[in-house]
Amino acid sequence: MTNGKHLSLEELETGLAHVAQSPKDNGELKLIVRRPANGGREILETGELDLTVGLVGDNWKARGSNKTPDGSALPDRQLTITNARMIALVAREPERWQLAGDQLFVDLDLSADNLPPGTQLTIGSAIVEVTPPPHRGCKKFAERFGDEAVKFMSLPGKTEMHLRGVNAKVVQPGAIRVGDALRKIRKPAETSSTIGL
Repeated sequence: MTNGKHLSLEELETGLAHVAQSPKDNGELKLIVRRPANGGREILETGELDLTVGLVGDNWKARGSNKTPDGSALPDRQLTITNARMIALVAREPERWQLAGDQLFVDLDLSADNLPPGTQLTIGSAIVEVTPPPHRGCKKFAERFGDEAVKFMSLPGKTEMHLRGVNAKVVQPGAIRVGDALRKIRKPAETSSTIGL
């Protein structure tokens, strides 16, 4: 399951047109993947999002992070959300989607223009918020889907599309189910300059 055809930059560019047509709002949750242990994957029909642990049963909190002094997990990386159309393009086969290592696979435009940090999304009875840390392709992602895929997602003009996905955190716990709609409920407040003071 780890081996598959790796696409060239030209093939990725050709497939990008379909990815770019992802809905701006009223998207859909296509897949939920829980990681009970490093390298482990469980595909779920339903899941529970929790303020403390993220996706219940996932190892995000227990795994921690080497980027914090005490090794604790980074709150702004509680969940990773990735574009289902992009994963379908690079993975080629549906059973390989889970290898990406993300928890939520959605049909939604994840670009910086559409979902800047602070944007909140309803999924089922839960609400999640897009966080600032970038979500980038790693060595394991390159091994599974190809160096060209990681390079493609980092090209000028592609980085802002968040083709690898976004990080998020739970702001309202609740149940989620494959097929749930994703809707934007808040965009970050526009900053305005004070005039005449």
